[in-house]
Amino acid sequence: QVQLVESGGGLVQAGGSLRLSCAASGSFSGTNVMGWFRQAPGKEREFVSGISRSGGSTYYTDSVKGRFTISRDNARNTVYLQMNSLNPEDTAVYYCAASKRFVISTTPSQFGSWGQGTQVTVPA
Repeated sequence: QVQLVESGGGLVQAGGSLRLSCAASGSFSGTNVMGWFRQAPGKEREFVSGISRSGGSTYYTDSVKGRFTISRDNARNTVYLQMNSLNPEDTAVYYCAASKRFVISTTPSQFGSWGQGTQVTVPA
């Protein structure tokens, strides 16, 4: 089992930036694909971005393309989500997730390990 701990959330004005980090520990056999999801109040958890083990493949949901960048440092067992040009619609709890799969999936059930989440708030 892998343990995931997110950090870097906070309150930022519209147009600002944040960088989320996700540190992994434990068994790394389940960290082939890493992903970021988010959940706003009253809404379902949605996929934001995913990255392959090598970092050579990435995938983004349409609403964050061109604004968010996912990356990973396997030497540090850490995944990052650089978020630029934030807007109020980005307000949510952001979760890091790990999957044993080798193909990026947008489905939460394909990810076996989850962090506790970090709040991102962009006031209107």
